[in-house]
Amino acid sequence: MAPSTDSHSRLSRRERQIMDLLYRGEKLTAGEIQRELPEPPSYSAVRAMLATLERKGHVRHEAEGVRYLYSPVVAKERATKAAVIHLLQTFFGGSAERAVAALLDVSAKPLPAPELARIAQLIEDARKEGR
Repeated sequence: MAPSTDSHSRLSRRERQIMDLLYRGEKLTAGEIQRELPEPPSYSAVRAMLATLERKGHVRHEAEGVRYLYSPVVAKERATKAAVIHLLQTFFGGSAERAVAALLDVSAKPLPAPELARIAQLIEDARKEGR
């Protein structure tokens, strides 16, 4: 059974770190995950956390020779959407305007003209679609 898209918020700090690594890219081995974790736990601890994540329905594995490759169960696009909805509801009262204003406020450097044009186009497209 696949986890609900909001269940990511109920993971432990380490479990979230593992999921974040898995959502960044390709399938990873337990050893690769261990090397990427801050203040890495033992290899056995990483394997145990992966087994827990698999039991909870967040992670799956496939065998490649003698090693296991781990990947998330929920597609990255769906998980991204759920995370943005959670962020909007939790920090911005559901307001896209407040979220965009915050993103523009914390931007480390001025946005390049093509990026601003793309954002304007996305807003115009949403307006036309009634979103």
